[in-house]
Amino acid sequence: MTAKRPAAGVGHQVTRVRRGLRRRRLGWTRRARELTPSQFGKLVDYHIHTKLCGHAVGEPMDYVRAAVKRGLPEIGFADHMPLLRIRDEHLTMEPDELPRYVSLVNELRDQAGGITVRLGIEMDYFPDQTDEIWAAAEGIEFDYVYGAVHYIDGWGFGDSRRLSSYHGRDPDETYERYFELFCKAVREGGFDIMAHPDLVKKHGIVSSVPIDDMYETAARTLRDAGVAIEINTSGLRKRTVEVYPSLPFLKACARHGVAVTLGSDAHAPQQVGMDFDIALRMLEKAGIREIATFERRERTMRGI
Repeated sequence: MTAKRPAAGVGHQVTRVRRGLRRRRLGWTRRARELTPSQFGKLVDYHIHTKLCGHAVGEPMDYVRAAVKRGLPEIGFADHMPLLRIRDEHLTMEPDELPRYVSLVNELRDQAGGITVRLGIEMDYFPDQTDEIWAAAEGIEFDYVYGAVHYIDGWGFGDSRRLSSYHGRDPDETYERYFELFCKAVREGGFDIMAHPDLVKKHGIVSSVPIDDMYETAARTLRDAGVAIEINTSGLRKRTVEVYPSLPFLKACARHGVAVTLGSDAHAPQQVGMDFDIALRMLEKAGIREIATFERRERTMRGI
Protein backbone atom coordinates (compact mmCIF):
# COMPACT_ATOMS: atom_id res chain seq x y z
CA MET A 1 0.00 0.00 0.00
CA THR A 2 1.49 3.34 -1.06
CA ALA A 3 1.21 6.45 1.08
CA LYS A 4 -0.65 9.31 -0.46
CA ARG A 5 1.33 12.49 -0.58
CA PRO A 6 -0.09 14.95 1.97
CA ALA A 7 -1.65 17.88 0.16
CA ALA A 8 0.88 20.69 0.13
CA GLY A 9 -1.73 23.38 -0.54
CA VAL A 10 -3.86 22.90 2.54
CA GLY A 11 -4.37 26.38 3.93
CA HIS A 12 -4.96 27.68 7.42
CA GLN A 13 -8.68 28.10 6.78
CA VAL A 14 -9.13 24.45 5.83
CA THR A 15 -7.09 23.39 8.85
CA ARG A 16 -9.33 25.46 11.13
CA VAL A 17 -12.43 23.87 9.63
CA ARG A 18 -11.05 20.37 10.08
CA ARG A 19 -10.04 21.21 13.64
CA GLY A 20 -13.53 22.52 14.40
CA LEU A 21 -15.17 19.42 12.96
CA ARG A 22 -12.89 17.15 14.95
CA ARG A 23 -13.62 19.00 18.19
CA ARG A 24 -17.36 18.97 17.64
CA ARG A 25 -17.27 15.28 16.89
CA LEU A 26 -15.41 14.61 20.12
CA GLY A 27 -17.72 16.83 22.13
CA TRP A 28 -15.18 19.57 22.82
CA THR A 29 -17.18 22.79 22.79
CA ARG A 30 -15.91 26.34 22.67
CA ARG A 31 -16.91 26.88 26.29
CA ALA A 32 -14.99 23.79 27.37
CA ARG A 33 -11.87 25.29 25.82
CA GLU A 34 -11.77 28.21 28.25
CA LEU A 35 -9.60 27.20 31.20
CA THR A 36 -9.54 29.53 34.17
CA PRO A 37 -6.29 30.79 35.72
CA SER A 38 -6.97 28.49 38.69
CA GLN A 39 -7.14 25.50 36.34
CA PHE A 40 -3.95 26.57 34.59
CA GLY A 41 -2.46 26.97 38.06
CA LYS A 42 -2.21 23.19 38.43
CA LEU A 43 -0.48 22.63 35.09
CA VAL A 44 2.91 23.09 33.43
CA ASP A 45 4.04 23.70 29.87
CA TYR A 46 7.40 22.05 29.35
CA HIS A 47 7.67 22.28 25.56
CA ILE A 48 8.47 25.84 24.53
CA HIS A 49 10.95 26.88 21.84
CA THR A 50 13.04 29.96 21.14
CA LYS A 51 13.87 31.61 17.84
CA LEU A 52 17.35 30.10 18.05
CA CYS A 53 15.84 27.01 16.42
CA GLY A 54 15.17 29.01 13.26
CA HIS A 55 11.44 28.34 13.05
CA ALA A 56 10.04 30.07 16.14
CA VAL A 57 9.18 33.73 16.63
CA GLY A 58 9.11 36.18 19.51
CA GLU A 59 11.43 36.97 22.38
CA PRO A 60 11.80 34.42 25.21
CA MET A 61 10.34 36.85 27.75
CA ASP A 62 7.22 37.11 25.57
CA TYR A 63 6.63 33.39 26.16
CA VAL A 64 7.06 33.89 29.90
CA ARG A 65 4.57 36.76 29.88
CA ALA A 66 2.07 34.64 27.94
CA ALA A 67 2.41 31.88 30.54
CA VAL A 68 1.92 34.32 33.40
CA LYS A 69 -1.18 35.74 31.70
CA ARG A 70 -2.68 32.26 31.42
CA GLY A 71 -1.90 31.48 35.06
CA LEU A 72 0.70 28.76 34.52
CA PRO A 73 2.94 28.43 37.59
CA GLU A 74 5.75 26.63 35.78
CA ILE A 75 7.09 26.41 32.24
CA GLY A 76 10.12 24.97 30.56
CA PHE A 77 12.05 25.82 27.43
CA ALA A 78 13.01 22.77 25.39
CA ASP A 79 14.55 23.98 22.18
CA HIS A 80 16.00 21.64 19.59
CA MET A 81 19.43 20.26 20.39
CA PRO A 82 21.84 21.03 17.53
CA LEU A 83 21.91 18.37 14.84
CA LEU A 84 25.53 17.34 14.70
CA ARG A 85 25.61 15.85 11.20
CA ILE A 86 22.93 17.96 9.54
CA ARG A 87 23.20 21.70 8.97
CA ASP A 88 19.88 23.51 8.54
CA GLU A 89 19.35 26.93 10.09
CA HIS A 90 15.58 26.40 9.93
CA LEU A 91 15.61 23.20 12.04
CA THR A 92 17.90 23.69 15.02
CA MET A 93 20.39 26.05 16.56
CA GLU A 94 24.02 25.67 15.54
CA PRO A 95 26.33 23.72 17.90
CA ASP A 96 28.12 26.89 18.98
CA GLU A 97 24.77 28.44 19.98
CA LEU A 98 24.00 25.85 22.65
CA PRO A 99 25.85 27.77 25.44
CA ARG A 100 23.93 30.90 24.43
CA TYR A 101 20.64 29.02 24.73
CA VAL A 102 21.52 27.75 28.20
CA SER A 103 22.54 31.24 29.34
CA LEU A 104 19.36 32.72 27.89
CA VAL A 105 17.09 30.37 29.83
CA ASN A 106 19.10 30.72 33.02
CA GLU A 107 18.80 34.51 32.75
CA LEU A 108 15.04 34.15 32.36
CA ARG A 109 14.91 32.26 35.66
CA ASP A 110 16.19 35.38 37.40
CA GLN A 111 14.02 37.79 35.43
CA ALA A 112 10.71 35.88 35.35
CA GLY A 113 9.46 36.57 38.86
CA GLY A 114 6.41 34.66 40.09
CA ILE A 115 6.79 31.77 37.67
CA THR A 116 9.22 28.86 37.64
CA VAL A 117 11.29 28.50 34.46
CA ARG A 118 12.96 25.17 33.75
CA LEU A 119 15.83 24.41 31.40
CA GLY A 120 15.07 21.57 29.02
CA ILE A 121 16.24 20.38 25.63
CA GLU A 122 14.70 18.35 22.81
CA MET A 123 17.18 15.78 21.52
CA ASP A 124 16.71 13.93 18.28
CA TYR A 125 17.24 10.20 18.45
CA PHE A 126 19.65 8.69 15.95
CA PRO A 127 20.61 5.09 16.81
CA ASP A 128 24.24 5.58 15.81
CA GLN A 129 24.74 9.04 17.34
CA THR A 130 23.55 8.73 20.94
CA ASP A 131 26.96 8.99 22.58
CA GLU A 132 28.02 11.80 20.26
CA ILE A 133 24.91 13.84 21.01
CA TRP A 134 25.18 13.41 24.76
CA ALA A 135 28.86 14.35 24.62
CA ALA A 136 27.85 17.67 23.03
CA ALA A 137 25.61 18.35 26.04
CA GLU A 138 28.15 17.31 28.66
CA GLY A 139 28.28 19.55 31.72
CA ILE A 140 24.91 21.22 31.12
CA GLU A 141 22.50 20.87 34.04
CA PHE A 142 19.19 20.36 32.31
CA ASP A 143 16.03 20.00 34.34
CA TYR A 144 14.74 17.48 31.82
CA VAL A 145 15.64 16.06 28.43
CA TYR A 146 13.05 15.28 25.77
CA GLY A 147 13.72 12.51 23.33
CA ALA A 148 12.22 12.86 19.86
CA VAL A 149 11.98 10.69 16.77
CA HIS A 150 11.91 13.11 13.84
CA TYR A 151 13.88 10.86 11.48
CA ILE A 152 13.22 7.36 10.19
CA ASP A 153 16.49 5.95 8.87
CA GLY A 154 17.64 9.38 7.73
CA TRP A 155 14.24 10.48 6.39
CA GLY A 156 12.99 13.65 8.06
CA PHE A 157 9.35 12.62 7.89
CA GLY A 158 8.15 15.46 10.08
CA ASP A 159 9.58 18.24 7.92
CA SER A 160 6.65 20.15 6.43
CA ARG A 161 8.89 21.54 3.69
CA ARG A 162 9.43 18.09 2.19
CA LEU A 163 5.98 16.56 1.85
CA SER A 164 6.87 15.12 -1.54
CA SER A 165 9.15 12.68 0.30
CA TYR A 166 6.06 10.68 1.29
CA HIS A 167 5.43 9.65 -2.30
CA GLY A 168 5.88 5.92 -2.79
CA ARG A 169 6.30 5.08 0.88
CA ASP A 170 4.18 2.38 2.51
CA PRO A 171 2.26 3.85 5.50
CA ASP A 172 2.18 0.52 7.34
CA GLU A 173 5.95 0.17 7.10
CA THR A 174 6.35 3.80 8.11
CA TYR A 175 4.29 3.30 11.28
CA GLU A 176 6.00 0.05 12.19
CA ARG A 177 9.49 1.48 11.72
CA TYR A 178 8.57 4.66 13.61
CA PHE A 179 7.42 2.72 16.66
CA GLU A 180 10.47 0.45 16.47
CA LEU A 181 12.67 3.53 16.66
CA PHE A 182 10.47 5.08 19.35
CA CYS A 183 10.91 2.03 21.59
CA LYS A 184 14.63 1.92 20.85
CA ALA A 185 14.90 5.59 21.83
CA VAL A 186 13.07 4.89 25.09
CA ARG A 187 15.39 2.01 25.95
CA GLU A 188 18.70 3.48 24.80
CA GLY A 189 18.37 7.26 24.55
CA GLY A 190 18.72 8.21 28.20
CA PHE A 191 15.76 10.60 27.96
CA ASP A 192 13.39 11.77 30.70
CA ILE A 193 10.36 12.38 28.48
CA MET A 194 9.41 11.30 24.98
CA ALA A 195 8.13 14.21 22.93
CA HIS A 196 5.00 14.02 20.75
CA PRO A 197 4.87 10.22 21.08
CA ASP A 198 2.99 9.41 17.86
CA LEU A 199 4.46 12.12 15.66
CA VAL A 200 4.32 9.73 12.71
CA LYS A 201 0.69 10.81 12.15
CA LYS A 202 1.63 14.50 11.81
CA HIS A 203 0.88 14.84 8.10
CA GLY A 204 -2.26 12.74 8.16
CA ILE A 205 -1.01 9.34 7.03
CA VAL A 206 -2.78 6.37 8.58
CA SER A 207 -1.88 2.72 8.97
CA SER A 208 -4.00 -0.33 8.25
CA VAL A 209 -2.07 -2.54 10.69
CA PRO A 210 -3.32 -3.04 14.29
CA ILE A 211 -1.98 0.15 15.80
CA ASP A 212 -3.24 -0.70 19.30
CA ASP A 213 -0.55 -3.39 19.44
CA MET A 214 2.06 -0.72 18.74
CA TYR A 215 0.63 1.43 21.53
CA GLU A 216 0.77 -1.46 23.99
CA THR A 217 4.36 -2.30 23.12
CA ALA A 218 5.39 1.35 23.39
CA ALA A 219 3.59 1.79 26.73
CA ARG A 220 5.26 -1.31 28.21
CA THR A 221 8.64 -0.10 26.98
CA LEU A 222 8.10 3.32 28.57
CA ARG A 223 7.04 1.69 31.84
CA ASP A 224 10.05 -0.63 31.95
CA ALA A 225 12.47 2.22 31.20
CA GLY A 226 10.84 4.67 33.61
CA VAL A 227 10.46 7.28 30.87
CA ALA A 228 7.56 9.74 30.80
CA ILE A 229 5.59 11.05 27.83
CA GLU A 230 4.04 14.41 27.16
CA ILE A 231 0.60 15.33 25.99
CA ASN A 232 1.60 17.62 23.16
CA THR A 233 -1.23 19.79 21.85
CA SER A 234 0.58 21.02 18.74
CA GLY A 235 -0.92 18.18 16.71
CA LEU A 236 -4.18 20.14 16.71
CA ARG A 237 -2.33 22.76 14.65
CA LYS A 238 -1.08 20.20 12.11
CA ARG A 239 -2.76 18.20 9.35
CA THR A 240 -3.50 15.34 11.72
CA VAL A 241 -5.69 17.73 13.80
CA GLU A 242 -5.14 15.45 16.79
CA VAL A 243 -3.22 15.68 20.04
CA TYR A 244 -0.02 13.67 20.45
CA PRO A 245 -0.56 11.00 21.71
CA SER A 246 -3.99 9.80 20.64
CA LEU A 247 -6.41 8.99 23.43
CA PRO A 248 -6.04 5.19 22.95
CA PHE A 249 -2.25 5.55 23.18
CA LEU A 250 -2.61 7.71 26.30
CA LYS A 251 -4.95 5.15 27.88
CA ALA A 252 -2.42 2.39 27.17
CA CYS A 253 0.23 4.47 28.95
CA ALA A 254 -2.11 5.06 31.86
CA ARG A 255 -2.78 1.32 32.22
CA HIS A 256 0.96 0.71 32.47
CA GLY A 257 1.61 3.53 34.93
CA VAL A 258 3.62 5.73 32.56
CA ALA A 259 4.11 9.27 33.90
CA VAL A 260 2.69 12.10 31.81
CA THR A 261 3.52 15.79 31.54
CA LEU A 262 2.24 18.60 29.28
CA GLY A 263 3.67 20.59 26.40
CA SER A 264 2.24 23.01 23.86
CA ASP A 265 5.29 22.83 21.56
CA ALA A 266 4.96 26.60 21.36
CA HIS A 267 6.83 28.28 18.53
CA ALA A 268 5.06 31.61 19.13
CA PRO A 269 4.12 33.26 22.44
CA GLN A 270 0.37 32.94 21.85
CA GLN A 271 0.75 29.15 21.62
CA VAL A 272 1.88 28.76 25.24
CA GLY A 273 -0.68 26.58 27.01
CA MET A 274 -2.76 26.39 23.83
CA ASP A 275 -5.53 23.76 23.86
CA PHE A 276 -4.63 22.63 27.36
CA ASP A 277 -8.33 22.28 28.07
CA ILE A 278 -8.30 19.37 25.61
CA ALA A 279 -5.19 17.95 27.26
CA LEU A 280 -6.93 18.17 30.63
CA ARG A 281 -9.99 16.37 29.32
CA MET A 282 -7.80 13.66 27.85
CA LEU A 283 -6.13 13.18 31.22
CA GLU A 284 -9.55 12.83 32.80
CA LYS A 285 -10.71 10.33 30.17
CA ALA A 286 -7.56 8.26 30.74
CA GLY A 287 -8.04 8.35 34.51
CA ILE A 288 -4.80 10.27 35.10
CA ARG A 289 -4.89 12.53 38.17
CA GLU A 290 -1.32 13.77 38.36
CA ILE A 291 1.35 15.12 36.05
CA ALA A 292 5.13 14.82 36.08
CA THR A 293 7.32 17.80 36.90
CA PHE A 294 11.10 17.90 36.74
CA GLU A 295 14.01 19.64 38.41
CA ARG A 296 17.62 18.70 37.71
CA ARG A 297 16.30 15.57 36.04
CA GLU A 298 14.49 14.41 39.16
CA ARG A 299 10.82 13.67 38.61
CA THR A 300 8.06 14.69 41.01
CA MET A 301 4.40 13.95 40.52
CA ARG A 302 1.91 16.78 41.07
CA GLY A 303 -1.81 16.30 41.58
CA ILE A 304 -4.19 18.06 39.21
